[in-house]
Amino acid sequence: MVREFQKLFLATWGKQKGEPLAPKNYFPQLGNTGTEVVRAIGSSPDEPYSLIYATLLSAIGSAVTSVYLTNAYFVPDPQLLAALKDAAVRGVDVKLILPSKTDSWLVFFAGRSFYDELLRSGVKLYERRDVLLHSKTAVIDGVWSTIGSTNLDWRSFLHNDEVNAVVLGQEFGAQMQAMFEVDLAASNPITIEQWNDRSIGMRIKEMTARVWAYWL
Repeated sequence: MVREFQKLFLATWGKQKGEPLAPKNYFPQLGNTGTEVVRAIGSSPDEPYSLIYATLLSAIGSAVTSVYLTNAYFVPDPQLLAALKDAAVRGVDVKLILPSKTDSWLVFFAGRSFYDELLRSGVKLYERRDVLLHSKTAVIDGVWSTIGSTNLDWRSFLHNDEVNAVVLGQEFGAQMQAMFEVDLAASNPITIEQWNDRSIGMRIKEMTARVWAYWL
């Protein structure tokens, strides 16, 4: 895992025309540590597709019991939207913790423009209270987890350099799920009845922001 992060750093440093690095042993011999499988996954706009995006879609598509996502910037593309809805329809407990306030109103309202169809498909939505949410995590079926820089938006999947760690294992999955439950307790649930009562002004902001979804 450490070796993969090092390789990604050096490759990105070179691509960004960083100053030449001092000669050092950047890849010392490393032994295995721990009992769980860990993989570093990087993505770049130079690549034909985002590997972390494809990996996440596959994990959601294979989910049996639960999909728990916490994310700061949520503007799903059609494939991610379909994966979440399909998982909920087949009986998977799909819960998303999203921000209740943000530093980007366009992303905030573009994401909210998808709430209606998600809620109608059985996806459970929550907005985190009192903080500026900046997490980007997922835990699926209690055994597949990821944490990293990737947001659930077009910018992360298409336009940014990102890196995530993916961990396979029950012990780490249990820790991730426990953290999710803590955030869930500090979040407000969004119901379809409540959502239908939002103002015309909110709906206009959502429609306006959604026009820019590809660049958010």
